[in-house]
Amino acid sequence: MLNSALFSGLAVGQRAVHLRVIETTDLHQHLLPYDYYADRPLDGIGLAHAAHLIDAARAEAPNALLFDNGDFLQGTPMGDLVAYEKGLRDGDLHPVMAAMNALSFDAITLGNHEFNYGLDFLMKTLGGAAFPVVSANLAVAKGTEPRRDRTLVKPYVLLDRMLQDDLGHPHPIRIGIIGFAPPQVMNWDHAALEGRLQARDIVEAARAWVPEMREAGADLILALAHTGIGSARHADGMENAAVPLARVAGIDAMLTGHSHLMFPSPVFNDLPEVDVAAGTIAGKPAVMGGCWGAHIGLIDLLLLREAGEWRVLGTRSEVRSLSERTGTAQPHAVSRVVASAHEETLRAIRRPVGQSDRALHSYFSHLGVIGSLQLVAEAQRDYVRARLRDPELADLPILSAVAPFKAGGRNGPAGYTDVPKGPLALRHVADLYPFPNAIAALCLTGTEVIEWLERSASAYNQIRPGSTGTLLRDAEVPGYNFEVIDPLDVVFDLSQPARYGPDGALIDPQSRRVASVSLDGQPLDPQAQYILCTNSYRAGGAGSFVGARAANLVLADERVTRDILLGHIRQNGTSAEPAGVAAAGRLRFKAMPGTSVIFETGPSARRYMDQIATFQPEPRGLTRQGFLRLKLDLSNGA
Repeated sequence: MLNSALFSGLAVGQRAVHLRVIETTDLHQHLLPYDYYADRPLDGIGLAHAAHLIDAARAEAPNALLFDNGDFLQGTPMGDLVAYEKGLRDGDLHPVMAAMNALSFDAITLGNHEFNYGLDFLMKTLGGAAFPVVSANLAVAKGTEPRRDRTLVKPYVLLDRMLQDDLGHPHPIRIGIIGFAPPQVMNWDHAALEGRLQARDIVEAARAWVPEMREAGADLILALAHTGIGSARHADGMENAAVPLARVAGIDAMLTGHSHLMFPSPVFNDLPEVDVAAGTIAGKPAVMGGCWGAHIGLIDLLLLREAGEWRVLGTRSEVRSLSERTGTAQPHAVSRVVASAHEETLRAIRRPVGQSDRALHSYFSHLGVIGSLQLVAEAQRDYVRARLRDPELADLPILSAVAPFKAGGRNGPAGYTDVPKGPLALRHVADLYPFPNAIAALCLTGTEVIEWLERSASAYNQIRPGSTGTLLRDAEVPGYNFEVIDPLDVVFDLSQPARYGPDGALIDPQSRRVASVSLDGQPLDPQAQYILCTNSYRAGGAGSFVGARAANLVLADERVTRDILLGHIRQNGTSAEPAGVAAAGRLRFKAMPGTSVIFETGPSARRYMDQIATFQPEPRGLTRQGFLRLKLDLSNGA
């Protein structure tokens, strides 16, 4: 269909033109194929590795454009090193900009994680870009309508290009590039952005700016949309707005991201207006290229200029994996331009910061082995207690919510926290808490705390008593939405249906999985008030946890939780419990006699099997993805 010489829809003498659009998305500062948390090479990820795919994709097409779809700035210790230790002086070139410049990107847009290090740092970073940066729905000052906004960066850019047909004849075209970010960035980084940035609804911004792009002569409009593929029904401020965005008249093709998935893929088979076979959303060609540089997305467009206007004759969307291509033996230019930053990062992550008297891991966090989480909880609780100034809050019990950010899932079988007993390096602290979230605290009622736990319990599938072979975890709920609240003793009844869905929506108001919850041996009082330590991301509403709203916020501090954890380890080690704090709580399941489940975890979990002996674990081999399958007996609870 995309062979312009053979396309049957052409009249005699007409020449169609093939344009290839290439996407990277959600790189999260993965520039090299290296796992800084494990301090070892990791094949199959990184922009330097994906660069070989980009080069091959360009070589196959006479006309190609390369874009990044956001979330490029944060995600590895290299990004933290530049932001927190080195900083950027005027004229400094951030490693991610050096890498993108080396690949000659045509334009990029902003994702939500670009703002984790603050607005000033982001703007210094973007100052080194040798390409346009666009985002139409983020404004430093809102006007009466989107086109009157003073946007943070350009809302769109027009690229004048000369395309060649299969005979080498040139054809001028003006391509409009517009970008969008999830409006939730204002909640997730509220402390850093309040009073400095505002966000509009993605579709609202598109409806305003796309007609202007056409008026300015855009022959073709591509949307760089850092948003996921979700509901077809538009709702103001929606996070995953790809489908209603695709319906906006004037947009010809769309690059998506944010959710770290791939499109086209069977994951999206059942969504309205999404055609996986055709690679289209609401009839528009679209692609989503995964994350971390493990894949690239391609959209091939067959274009025809007729009566002075360009129209799309045919399209094809594709996601390419590094594992499907060869020719990556030689280091790419990207590797060379970030080599010095890589070496600095290695020196930083290997610096000693303390000592651990126990191994800390996340292989069994969902089974109640939560030592690594309790260490973070202790650090949060210590910090918040020292900073609660309101005398009405000072005597309230302080709880601390922590999630296993690295708990397999889309991160793969190596994506777990695994800190050995012995000397601790900076990389181990980053392994325990990989995100640069700021500390926050909420004042909640006991009822809201219980609802928080119910939301967390959606991480499990419903288990029928007497059944065998059911997967314990719901794959739709990522590890970072499984919250443990320390020092509560919690018992979940997994025979009950989930009260909340994977997205946090209330789906079964009658269901209760929290069978019991107690503090210091006493049932939690639904009417009493409690301080809940959390992070800025969660307090801003991420994950839709009940009670996570501005009205309940009693502490919003710019201090990054990982720095708080580092200070706590230096002062207390990994086992010291601050004075006056009750013994750490537990997470257990209600006993289900004659019932077993399948639990998938990382293969290295074999070293710690004694910690889940109560489940009588039986290894059942590895999955095709490399996860270790364990049969667990729930007869005695845990």
